[in-house]
Amino acid sequence: MALSALAPAKVNLFLHVGGPGADGYHPLCSLMAFADFGDRLTLHAADALELKVTGPFAAALEGGGENLVARAANALLAEARRPVAPFGLALEKQLPVASGLGGGSSDAGAALRLIREAAGLPIDDDRLEAIAGALGADGAACLWGRPVLAEGRGERLSPAPAFPAADAVLVNPRVAVSTPAVYRRFDDLGRFGAVDPPAAPAVFETVVELAAWLAAQRNDLEAAAIAVEPQVRAVLDTLAGEPESLLARVSGSGGTCFALCASDIEAEGLAERIEAIAPHWWVKRVRIGGPW
Repeated sequence: MALSALAPAKVNLFLHVGGPGADGYHPLCSLMAFADFGDRLTLHAADALELKVTGPFAAALEGGGENLVARAANALLAEARRPVAPFGLALEKQLPVASGLGGGSSDAGAALRLIREAAGLPIDDDRLEAIAGALGADGAACLWGRPVLAEGRGERLSPAPAFPAADAVLVNPRVAVSTPAVYRRFDDLGRFGAVDPPAAPAVFETVVELAAWLAAQRNDLEAAAIAVEPQVRAVLDTLAGEPESLLARVSGSGGTCFALCASDIEAEGLAERIEAIAPHWWVKRVRIGGPW
């Protein structure tokens, strides 16, 4: 029997990043949430472990051996230390690659969940999260796809303030943005931020309240992302200038920007207008929250 899971897009509602430590890694603090749209991963019976990638952004991925789905599968099988019936994985790649949406990490998280379930592996949630975290900074948060506050290198997770699902629009100029290049530029700029969690209420009653609080936060990688790829500024400025946008911000290390809206009607109108303004951009109306 085939099993399938959504690998939702990750959105950094804020991203505070400090200067690099002696090990070269940057401490961070980020409020991550997840869209009701993303890639889809399906596990099915097969004669040997295989990964097939389809979808509009399949061609942008590296070879199967380097794909995070394959790495996650191999890491979990190594952890299992017992024979597992062969299976195949089919990834429908709907998210732009190198877009600040955590697509690879979310794909890997879906693989870990599906393989554990299908094979009945006695690996608890904490160990599964450790495997996910070893695959990348977003790995632990993207494993579960629920709103979370991430600290450290992204591996220290704590509950996010409660907030209603937010209608939003994601926009990407269809240009890949290299995370290592953004961090190099970030270091060159030297604009390191504080990474202590900001004071926040336990509950935001409305998206308007959430957006107002987020406006006092930052994405510290935003300037570096724009310096690496100026088209990101065009997207951000366009979203910020539209009346439906409560807040416009870059997600992650860039490529994709998001705008929060007060309702689905505003989000739909904004998405349609952006598609008309820039038909070559990738535009998706979503709801942000999770899990979905």
